[in-house]
Amino acid sequence: MDSVQALLALAIFRRVTLHPDFFAILSKVLRMKKRPRISAFPKCYLEEISQKRTMSVFDWIQMAKDLPAEGLEMYEGFLWELTDSFLGKLSDELSRCNFEMPMLCCSPDFTHPERSKRVAAVEYQKKMIEVAFKLGGAGTVCRVLSGQRWPEVDLQRGLDYASEGILACIPTAQSLGVVLGIENHYKDGFWLYPEFAQKKEVFLALLDRIPESPNFGVQYDPSNAVVAGDDPLELLDAVLPRVVSMHASDRYLAPGASLDDLKHAEGSAGYSKLLLHGVTGKGLNNYPEIFRRLSESGYSGWISIEDGMNGMGEMRESLLFLQEMVETFYPTRE
Repeated sequence: MDSVQALLALAIFRRVTLHPDFFAILSKVLRMKKRPRISAFPKCYLEEISQKRTMSVFDWIQMAKDLPAEGLEMYEGFLWELTDSFLGKLSDELSRCNFEMPMLCCSPDFTHPERSKRVAAVEYQKKMIEVAFKLGGAGTVCRVLSGQRWPEVDLQRGLDYASEGILACIPTAQSLGVVLGIENHYKDGFWLYPEFAQKKEVFLALLDRIPESPNFGVQYDPSNAVVAGDDPLELLDAVLPRVVSMHASDRYLAPGASLDDLKHAEGSAGYSKLLLHGVTGKGLNNYPEIFRRLSESGYSGWISIEDGMNGMGEMRESLLFLQEMVETFYPTRE
């Protein structure tokens, strides 16, 4: 019994006289679709906050105050400290600026060829799950990856390592009500090699090894499928029942570059300069079709923009585009 049914049953039990328009109002409420909420992630300031430290996460929050977003997504590198005092200050600042923290992006390297490194990755990820809870509470998504595509780790060993790492973290997520979201990623900004489970067939094989759970699902990003040479819509169809969060970005290859050129850039730290970000809705992704499928499936989780590489103006433009998509595909039905 849901909350509406419970209230109606209570009213009948107590012989409460209902307002003449009660059932008309109730019918309208039941026809309304719960809508996704929109958050922002400062891809443009990733290095400045995480590596160079020429600006802080608090600077970013202040810059984002005027953006049309309800939440600000965090990245592990934004957290210069993991002390309760630092996290408390960050949580307070988010609340003061009327933001929620829907997702903490983490990049565990569960596929590292050295066992000690894999064990350390699991322990660190458990700590990050606790951090996600402190910043966002129960229901917060903590993004995980499979690990790097190390040349010396073959497919089967990589699947073993990645699934073992994820399964080892799920009990911690369960205990706090946090949701782990595995992303079909391209490459963490500070890794040498691309994501082990970048390609659709590997990603789906890894998913098959993780039992369905309310504390585990898919963090979907259509742009990463494009970079992998996969069809984003085909991937979405395959994972739609397990999607718990989404990144909305648009990617482009630099003029004259190809996916083969991108592959040859493996082994160098960070994102390749051949891969460009742009305004969401103006790139390679078919967002109207993506939103149609999300809406029809009943998806109502957070959608986070990854943009701003050419300034805050483009980030605002991307956020407004997402709002338009939500208005179009999640209407209030009369």
